[in-house]
Amino acid sequence: MNYCVIIAGGKGERFWPLSRVDRPKQFLKLTSDKTMLEETIERVKPMIPLKNIRIVAGEAMAPLIMESVKDISSKNLITEPFGRNTCLAIGLAAVHLHKEDPHAVMIVLSADHLVSPQEKLLKILEDGATIASKENCLITIGVVPNRPETAYGYIKMGDLFKNENDSVIYHVSAFTEKPKLVVAQEYYYSRKYLWNSGMFIWSAKAILEAIAGCQPDTGKMLEEYARTIGTDKEPGARDVLYKKTNSISIDYAVLESAKNVLTIKANIVWDDVGSWTALERYKDRDSDNNVLIGETSVLGTYETTVYNDSEGIVCCLGVADLVVVRSADITLVAHKTKVGDIKELLVKLSENEKTSKYL
Repeated sequence: MNYCVIIAGGKGERFWPLSRVDRPKQFLKLTSDKTMLEETIERVKPMIPLKNIRIVAGEAMAPLIMESVKDISSKNLITEPFGRNTCLAIGLAAVHLHKEDPHAVMIVLSADHLVSPQEKLLKILEDGATIASKENCLITIGVVPNRPETAYGYIKMGDLFKNENDSVIYHVSAFTEKPKLVVAQEYYYSRKYLWNSGMFIWSAKAILEAIAGCQPDTGKMLEEYARTIGTDKEPGARDVLYKKTNSISIDYAVLESAKNVLTIKANIVWDDVGSWTALERYKDRDSDNNVLIGETSVLGTYETTVYNDSEGIVCCLGVADLVVVRSADITLVAHKTKVGDIKELLVKLSENEKTSKYL
């Protein structure tokens, strides 16, 4: 049976001050009138019934998920005592699903990405799930780039594996890190590289075997934890699992070294909506290329994003290439070239008792 595992543990710090510790990016309405988590659930519901959707998130986020997502229940949640990156989050979901259904096929999505059109994505997921149910393989979804992008990782396509309906699946030749602009341009024009979307398809059995093969200590810990699922020892065993396991992404931990990794070439719109500048790719602009959200007024202002979710109005006069955000008791003004450094600003705020309350 097919299941969808939604990883919802990110902090989304680059969307501060709208994103805070108690309401991270996946709970924001950035690209529509629904939160990004709600959008992710709605995206797969035509294929995956709600009872087969699992959301992996921190224990502290569970009440917010229950409050903000319609028809969700505790059965849909798999909670982490604290974050340990995607390898353990996926491994945790896999052992639970494998215990419930030894033939479970996992579609793994992030809770804070923009993906469209829905119909094309669902066909890709269905084709991938068909392969994963029959083959011992790990499938990544590689998105055809529409620009040279330095903020994403890339997948180099290898030999053709097979065609499944309208989907074309390749062996993965290599994973590459976020490149410099010149290299990103080479990747884009070569047509041999795809963006690494962080969307995956595999059976629970296949990913657990891969984790055990590539990360033996983590695999052993997951096996020990699996024996406690459904018993009164489970909560304590989960704490031990998270305290003793390394924090590492599934890409580094498994995909870069496993031999059975495939990629589906996906001609879809995908964006990880990683910072404030991403909004200008999807929101309407005025005649001066400004993105204006909420109560705002600008004059002689160009190429600027202004976001106001508070009372009152935000006005800009004679500025350009800025991001201006007003949220509750915080105002952020940043040059577009510096919005990637917001994390550094948050570190500075955290070092002062008077300013740490604004995180």
